[in-house]
Amino acid sequence: MPFMTRSLDSVVKTLALLPAEEQDRIAQWLSAELASEKRWADMFDQSQDLLAQMADEAVADLEAGRTTELDPEKL
Repeated sequence: MPFMTRSLDSVVKTLALLPAEEQDRIAQWLSAELASEKRWADMFDQSQDLLAQMADEAVADLEAGRTTELDPEKL
């Protein structure tokens, strides 16, 4: 069963008092934000194997002496 926090319930009640056009504008914005967040979460979940592989390669390069220290003055 879905649960809404008091804070979210309060915001929804406040939004319900707005004109329909404003409610629709906010709903579209919120829907786009939630979809964007889901896309980012999905991409992150799908990249874990690649990120682990890259981390392993970086450690191997460090251990083999194939790295140099970053000098912020040269950036």
